[in-house]
Amino acid sequence: MGDFWFYIKLGFDHVLDFSAYDHILFLAALAIPFSFKDWRRVVILATIFTITHCTSLALSVYDLVSIEVGLIEFLIPVTIAITALLNVFWVVKKGKTGGAGAVELATAFFGLIHGFGFSNYFNMLMAEEPEKLTPLLGFATGIEFSQVVIIMAVLIVGSFIKGTMKVKTTNFTLVASLLIVAITIPMLLRTFPS
Repeated sequence: MGDFWFYIKLGFDHVLDFSAYDHILFLAALAIPFSFKDWRRVVILATIFTITHCTSLALSVYDLVSIEVGLIEFLIPVTIAITALLNVFWVVKKGKTGGAGAVELATAFFGLIHGFGFSNYFNMLMAEEPEKLTPLLGFATGIEFSQVVIIMAVLIVGSFIKGTMKVKTTNFTLVASLLIVAITIPMLLRTFPS
């Protein structure tokens, strides 16, 4: 059971690592268009992300799929930028978030990419583990808990800005999403495949 808790903590720390803030940026971009009344949908999106993130880890751990690290390191900021730009597109075009299933599909695909981004480090840890399912489940649990923390923080900040400061939801979504795109641009340039 000690190993299980180790991997829960590893998953929790993986998401909440402020020095590798790509995960936080992605979750922020995912949650920005929503309000507290939509919290269940955002948590479902986070769960979809967790499942696909851990699926790609499992595919890697069991040597079923291997993807070139440089490509994944570039695709991670691409997923963040796309998520934020989709927020802008949906606000400008429709005044709401994406159509039925579009956000869920994008979240699932992006979860796969992010999972492969962590697979090298995770595989090094798993080399010492005789059994791989328990660590994967522990890691998934830690990821899910930390993602709920980030989503709730984004929803709280968003509610404060929209409610207390009287900022329209569309304006908040546009400005916050464009800020995320701006933060992501240096990541895109740094990881661009050469």
